[in-house]
Amino acid sequence: MTSILIVDDEPGLRSVIKRYAVFEGYEVSEASDGMEAVELCRAQNFDIIIMDVMMPDLDGFSAVREIRKVQDTPVIMLTARGEEYDKILGFEVGVDDYVVKPFSSKEIMLRISAILRRTTKTVPVESVDEEHVVYEQAGFKADLTAYKVTIDGEEVHLPPKAIDMLFYLIRNKNIAIPRERLLSEVWGYSYFGDDRTIDTHMKILRKSLGKYASMITTLHGLGYRFDG
Repeated sequence: MTSILIVDDEPGLRSVIKRYAVFEGYEVSEASDGMEAVELCRAQNFDIIIMDVMMPDLDGFSAVREIRKVQDTPVIMLTARGEEYDKILGFEVGVDDYVVKPFSSKEIMLRISAILRRTTKTVPVESVDEEHVVYEQAGFKADLTAYKVTIDGEEVHLPPKAIDMLFYLIRNKNIAIPRERLLSEVWGYSYFGDDRTIDTHMKILRKSLGKYASMITTLHGLGYRFDG
């Protein structure tokens, strides 16, 4: 059974999300603060974590940093603030998705489902060695099979969604990709509300790529294209 950890200092909010999650067939654990969440993650693995930002003892960002030391479980961050700075910080520490309060429980369940579909995709064993895909251009190297990006020999650490977006653009090199298609293919569903999450991830991606950021062309009013 798919296991979910809900982390929030508001019992009422945890209860609402838990009720819907149990109805969808998920096994649910709860934590009332970041420290408790870290301890639970050190003791067991979860399939997905729903984490509030503002909590006593240890905030959500700090908790994710600690959790990332022991497991790579996808994280959906909950926040009452929608500032871009908070989103960038969240994505940089390894958050997979961001939900601004207030939100509907249906939206949370759809986001959980989309992330789980993306993270549980399997690759046939016989194809792993036969289809090791690597893209190289000067000092830029994207190993699509090993899920790794290096620049001038140094590995670049990117949020999971930023890597997914980059690799999708690379796989569709020289093709104009509309924003709606990126949301559908990378995030796995039609994004609810603010689609500026693409802009936030692209800003992180361009900053990390440095002199190679020009390989990605912005098509104003449409989307992006990887020119390589």
